Amino acid sequence: MKDTFVVTGGARLSGAVKVSGAKNSVLKLMSAALLAEGTTTLTNCPQIADVPYMADVLRGLGCDVELDGSTVHITTPAVVEYNADFDAVRQFRASVAVLGPLTARRLKARVALPGGDAIGSRPLDMHQSGLEKLGARTHIEHGCVVAEADELHGATIKLDFPSVGATENILTASVLAEGTTVLDNAAREPEIVDLCMMLTEMGAKIEGAGSNTITVEGVKSLRPTQHEVVGDRIVAGTWAYAAAMTQGDITVGGINPQHLHLVLEKLKLAGAQVETYPTGFRVVQNTPPVAVDYQTLPFPGFPTDLQPMAIALCTVSQGLSVITENIFESRFRFVDEMMRLGADASIDGHHVVIRGGRTLSSAPVWSSDIRAGAGLVLAGLVAEGETVVHDVYHIDRGYPDFPEQLNALGAHVERRSE
Repeated sequence: MKDTFVVTGGARLSGAVKVSGAKNSVLKLMSAALLAEGTTTLTNCPQIADVPYMADVLRGLGCDVELDGSTVHITTPAVVEYNADFDAVRQFRASVAVLGPLTARRLKARVALPGGDAIGSRPLDMHQSGLEKLGARTHIEHGCVVAEADELHGATIKLDFPSVGATENILTASVLAEGTTVLDNAAREPEIVDLCMMLTEMGAKIEGAGSNTITVEGVKSLRPTQHEVVGDRIVAGTWAYAAAMTQGDITVGGINPQHLHLVLEKLKLAGAQVETYPTGFRVVQNTPPVAVDYQTLPFPGFPTDLQPMAIALCTVSQGLSVITENIFESRFRFVDEMMRLGADASIDGHHVVIRGGRTLSSAPVWSSDIRAGAGLVLAGLVAEGETVVHDVYHIDRGYPDFPEQLNALGAHVERRSE
């Protein structure tokens, strides 16, 4: 059975919603629990499909994992397994985050090349290069990335691009390496800072989290901890765009608004009124939105994960918009589905030109990834008639109770099984 979302357009969303922990953080924190024997507890975890997927990966490595609502308990044995097989990791990309911790704990890791969203090529060359500079030998063998080492030692590593995944795997390997590791051109995302905070709570010595340069002084061992997952800025941003698209009024809690500074500034340019609070923000759109240009960049730039929402908003905004995708080359697959709904869009390489002000009309559409699926649901909120969104298992991987939360804000979204 495959589920669909049936979205009836025309509702103005209003009310309050609270986001839970970040998908892009919790899965990496779960992997980091491999670094210490004993029970690590994570709170504020999102109840999304990827969390039990990662739990299965960890169980396959010898951990005992208990999922209790928004709390996850991970008990890591003294000796973890090193082989994360295909069946466990094929469901989602974040499973590769076990590579660094396994290399650190076992000096050996064998991780099947992961699956996940169809948004473009995401090679592991920077992951491998970083581990090799720490003393590991790596190669691809029978569909797996393999890392082996006699010992790990500190190194100076400069990334060609501030890759989030490579930064995470190098960090989690270096915390148990002998000596000092300096990671230059590191990713600066809030989820990286969250990982560094948890590692520090476990006994790691890390400086520079949130900057371009992170310095790690290796330690002999780490201890388990209890940690609260940072709020999900991408889910929060999705609600912000839902308010702007439906000319609504939504207050979003559970998030540091500084993690969405540029996103909220773009919405102001589109005509929204934005108020920020210490743990949230409010977006009110009283007039039709106006066109705004976007280009996706690593944090603190505009996040690629909100690009589909930006395109959806531009489609119904007054004027011409140019959206430039600098991170994933296949993310514009979303545009083809928007054109089914009546969007006036043309793609030129890594640019898409949107001629806004169109009235969208319902059609069957297909989610190609988590964020594309959410963007199509938002488009359905302003389309005439009933829009049927297929392959919503993608959305379930990143948005807890998405239809229920939308309906609580005044939308009309129904989950149906085919």
